[in-house]
Amino acid sequence: MSFSSLPGSFSSSSSVHPLQPYGWDAEWEAEFAPFAEQGLLPGRVVRVDRGLCDVVTSAGTVRADTEFVVPRDPMKVVCTGDWVAVDPEGGNPRYVRTLLPRRTAFVRSTSSKRSEGQILAANVDHAIVAVPLTGDLDLGRIERFLALAWESGARPVVVLTKADLVPDAVTLSYLVQDVETAAPGVPVLSVSAVTGDGTDVLGAVVAGGTSVLLGQSGAGKSTLANTLLGDDVMEVQATRDMDGKGRHTTTTRNLLALPGGGVLIDTPGLRGVGLWDAQTGVGQVFAEIEELAGQCRFHDCAHVAEPGCAVLAALDSGELAERRLDSYRKLMRENQWIVAKTDARVRAELRRDWKRKGAEGKAAMEAKRGRRA
Repeated sequence: MSFSSLPGSFSSSSSVHPLQPYGWDAEWEAEFAPFAEQGLLPGRVVRVDRGLCDVVTSAGTVRADTEFVVPRDPMKVVCTGDWVAVDPEGGNPRYVRTLLPRRTAFVRSTSSKRSEGQILAANVDHAIVAVPLTGDLDLGRIERFLALAWESGARPVVVLTKADLVPDAVTLSYLVQDVETAAPGVPVLSVSAVTGDGTDVLGAVVAGGTSVLLGQSGAGKSTLANTLLGDDVMEVQATRDMDGKGRHTTTTRNLLALPGGGVLIDTPGLRGVGLWDAQTGVGQVFAEIEELAGQCRFHDCAHVAEPGCAVLAALDSGELAERRLDSYRKLMRENQWIVAKTDARVRAELRRDWKRKGAEGKAAMEAKRGRRA
């Protein structure tokens, strides 16, 4: 059997593979080659539901059982966006035989006490953070989403939804500027699914690769997804007149091909967005603080009361906003705590750091009392 005739290979008679609209490319083909030789069929998971998943293949969408790929590690469970190898034929459901290595993965910590991560989407190129303009902007929450997005390996984009509910263009521009201060280096788009404003720009962004749509309940994600899809694929509910908020309707993560190219993963509303080993992502969100920290006199400066602290100097001069520093400290502490729960070495380092800081604080208090005496 020639390679061109193996399942999952590009046919010599056609330059377009049936899975190309879902992100299939030459790199995935090379990754899949050993499984193609076994006669397995490549496919992308478009939905997961209690041990079963829908997989789009060159032969159409099939129902598949994940029984043979159930790991002990929750980070390796089958997820929407995964590329898998499935039986080429057989009963209903078929079986997923293996997962291809992920290029990227959007992960948050679970709300359980077991210190586990939860994968929300796999092999994502763009992480779209939907934020409704129907109330006060929670910049800290946006920074949290962005930290996870950067850590995932995807490129984040902030989309301010329901822009038609903002009374005037000047107010809208101020809101965009506020978000831009919390999202350095990240595109911030204001969009209205009602008027269509901004949807063409967003459509151009998501046309290349795979995008995941994230945000809290009522952020207008399903409406936005329908706008991008050009059809009412996702169920939505009417906006409440009293506060402009919608009711959450999406209950599963679904991968859908966009008519203008690219694919979109719509997700349920996220009440909690816990960090999961996202130190690099936090550093990217607060790049200006990380840069200042490199100028501090001491390499382990905690930016609290140390002499020669460039971060505190920037705070005093007004170059750095206090809200940004408080948010940075909060996310860094949370991330350290999450990592420490699963890493004994990090726990030991944190204990030593706490003891050192406690001793320094005690010495500072004693010195202060001595000066007063």
